[in-house]
Amino acid sequence: MSLIELTEGTWQHAVLSSSVPVLVDIWAPWCVPCRKVTPIVEQLAQAFGDRLEVARLNGDDAPRLMSRYEVLSLPTLLLFSGGEPVERVIGVPKIDKLRALIASHLEH
Repeated sequence: MSLIELTEGTWQHAVLSSSVPVLVDIWAPWCVPCRKVTPIVEQLAQAFGDRLEVARLNGDDAPRLMSRYEVLSLPTLLLFSGGEPVERVIGVPKIDKLRALIASHLEH
């Protein structure tokens, strides 16, 4: 499964209306730690297959969403389930921590 590139215009359909949980990687081109997160979210997209959507949002291009979800630091990963944010991870996490966090929301 590949990463979905989000915009403010595609947010509603891709994230809030999704029938499966969605992991959103909020990043910016100038953010060096964000580059370390990209391979992690790519691995998660492969690992969870159809049970999870994985998407990226350039925070510089989405100021309303940054404000709405109070994203103050990059990178930020938000996990949505049923259209609601259920988890937030700031910085560069360990992949095992993310796997466990995501799995806990897939089991429900």
